[in-house]
Amino acid sequence: MAKKKILIHSIVFNPDGVSTAYLYGDIARALQEAGHEVVVLTTTPNYNVVESQLRAQPLSWMVPGFLKKSDFQGIKVLHVPQKKFKSTTLRLIGFIYWHIVSFIAALFIRKVDVIISPSPPLTIGLLNILIGKLKGAKVVYNVQEVYPDILGLKPGLVHKLLSRMERYIYNKSQAITTIDQIFYNQISPRFKNKENLHIIPNFVDTDVYHPVESTSLDPSLFPKNDALKMLYAGNIGMAQDWETLVETAKLTKGENIEYIVIGEGVKREWLSEQIVKFDLNNIRLLPYQPRERMPEIISYSDIQFIFMAPAIAAQGFPSKVYTIMACGKTMIVCSPENTPIVNFLQKLNCAHLITDSSAEVKAHHVAQWLKSVSRDTLKQMGQNGTDVIKNIYSKKVVTRQYLSLIEKL
Repeated sequence: MAKKKILIHSIVFNPDGVSTAYLYGDIARALQEAGHEVVVLTTTPNYNVVESQLRAQPLSWMVPGFLKKSDFQGIKVLHVPQKKFKSTTLRLIGFIYWHIVSFIAALFIRKVDVIISPSPPLTIGLLNILIGKLKGAKVVYNVQEVYPDILGLKPGLVHKLLSRMERYIYNKSQAITTIDQIFYNQISPRFKNKENLHIIPNFVDTDVYHPVESTSLDPSLFPKNDALKMLYAGNIGMAQDWETLVETAKLTKGENIEYIVIGEGVKREWLSEQIVKFDLNNIRLLPYQPRERMPEIISYSDIQFIFMAPAIAAQGFPSKVYTIMACGKTMIVCSPENTPIVNFLQKLNCAHLITDSSAEVKAHHVAQWLKSVSRDTLKQMGQNGTDVIKNIYSKKVVTRQYLSLIEKL
């Protein structure tokens, strides 16, 4: 395949410490290793700033006040300055600013053949179609979450405008990729030519994520004891069902079970208040941890939990599912039937699935299962997940599909 210049245009990328940034870092490396020239256009770290990653990938000004640059393992990365504002108005202004500056910056990147970008946001797909026309480049839009469906908007002007934008992006991009058959079924009727829609799943770097011994963790944060440890690491936001966790913790007070939540997000304060209100000393809240420690942290747990908010569970798929499986840990998942995560896991025997809608009912089932499951069963379920990842969802296997798609373009 002839060498191509590929622009990855994403709202997050290394050294920002979030899952999409890591995913696209792996994709960028795979494309580079295949002989292509890769350049990335993104923001400055603002979602999860990890100091160790910033030191390894320092940023410097390229255009003072407007654009920074860094080097990610030989890949040029351009960063539009962004901050995490609490004010909705300031966040909106920053969002618009990023679109304007990244559009201008893209025009100065020479001889681009292919532009790849993930959702969210939906608007980045629109921006790339315009850039692609001006640069003569093919556009690949990766649907990680389905917009505007995930927003839960009522029929009206905003929903109508976003739906029109979505269909325009789907039908004007040269290729759309989505991560799951359910997503495919959901959005395929919105295409004039369904041959442009492809399923390419997310993946995990098994060189980074694999079963390890948790020997170097801070014992003040991760004490060694014989409690059954149920852990979540990621965004503490609206997409997760935190009420079920609180109800489960209430039901299991006095049991030798610990719940560990690692991360930040808009629901963290609410969760902290519930812990105090109900004296839930069996829940521990910890800040984000560096990526390089995550295999040990996952290994420290006995079970990883993912409780999806029912209203939007059908519109997203947590990429952490792959990393948990790669590290050989069992999951307990609460999500309605016919959602991407349930569809993916139901035949793999590596997760306990609960599909009820009521938080109280779900909590009862979770508590009952935690009290009855054996550690031997957990170990075998974890091994089942690792086997699936190695054979189907490793970085090497899935990135070949991206390379094949680019070759076809």
